[in-house]
Amino acid sequence: MMKRVAIGVDIGGTNTAIGVVDPEGNVMVKNSIATPAHGNIEQYISDLAQAINELMESVKLLNNDLEFLGIGIGAPNGNYYSGTIEYAPNLSFKGVVHLIELLRNHFPKMEALALTNDANAAAIGEMVYGGAKDMKNFVMYTLGTGVGSGLVVNGDLVYGHDGFAGECGHTMLIPGGRRCGCGALGHLEAYCSASGMKRTAFELIVQYNATDSLLANKSYNELDAKMIYDAAVKGDKIALEVFEKTGAWLGQGLADTVHYLSPEAIFLFGGPTAAGDFIFKPTKENMEKHLLPIFKEKIKILPSKLKPGDAAIVGASALVWKELDK
Repeated sequence: MMKRVAIGVDIGGTNTAIGVVDPEGNVMVKNSIATPAHGNIEQYISDLAQAINELMESVKLLNNDLEFLGIGIGAPNGNYYSGTIEYAPNLSFKGVVHLIELLRNHFPKMEALALTNDANAAAIGEMVYGGAKDMKNFVMYTLGTGVGSGLVVNGDLVYGHDGFAGECGHTMLIPGGRRCGCGALGHLEAYCSASGMKRTAFELIVQYNATDSLLANKSYNELDAKMIYDAAVKGDKIALEVFEKTGAWLGQGLADTVHYLSPEAIFLFGGPTAAGDFIFKPTKENMEKHLLPIFKEKIKILPSKLKPGDAAIVGASALVWKELDK
C-alpha cells in the first residue's frame, strides 16, 4: 500500500527549507536553498521546483511506495485565499507575487498546493501533528524575531476578509511605547519577541546601572535570548527580571486574546519558550490577573509539541492535509 506524504516549504528571508513529511509529522528528508536577493521570482520558482523534485527523487530511493499529495508553503505575508505573497518586507520579491499559480505550472498533477504565513502554518501544524489534535479552539503564538500568531476557531484557521487575520503581535500594548519593527509604537511584538527581550535587558542594565550583571559586557548586536536564559539560570538579577517583565507583558496580551476568542489553550512556540518556567510562569500569572472572572483558570498555556528544528517545514506540510480534508 502506498504511503501518503506531504511536502512542506518554509520561505525565510535568508533560506528556503524544504522537507518531505509523513502522516505522523516526521521529516523523512529535507534540504534548503538560498532565498535569493535578486528579486527574480520566475528564476526562484524554477530553482525551488528543481529542489523539490530532487528531494522527491531522493526520498523515493529510500521508499518507492510513496504518494506525494501536495505542497504546503509558509511564507511572510502569505495569503491563503489568493496564493500570493504580498509586499513581504524581508523578501526581495516586490509587490504581489503569484506564488501558487507559478508553482502549479511546475507541478500540474499535484492534488493540493497551498500557501499561508509562517505563524498560521505553525498553528495548522499544531492542529494536524502536535498538541492541538483534539482541539477546535486554540491560538498559537510564535515568539522569534517578531511575534506571530495563528487563530483557530471551531476547527478552522481564521483568515479574515482578506487573508491576513491574526496579527496579535501588532496589538497595542503600551501607547506611544517602543518602536515596533513595523514602524508603529508600543506593539506587543516590540516587548515580547526575542529582540524585545534584548531591548528590555539593556533598559534594565541602564536603569539599575547594573555593571555587575552577566549581560553588562555584551554588545547590543551580540546579545540574544539564549544568553539571557543562561544568565537567568545562574541567578542574574537583570536576566530574571527580563523574564518577569516579558511574562507580564505577554500575559496581558494573551488575556486580550482570551477575551476575543475564548480558546481552550494558547500554545507558545519559538526560541524564548525553551526557557520553560522562566517565561511560562510569569505569563500564566499575569494572564490570569487580567482575565474576566468567567475565564479564570480555564485556559491552558502550553509549549508547542512541534520539533523546533523542523517545525516550519512540518507546519507548512500540514496545510496539505487540511486542503485534502475540505
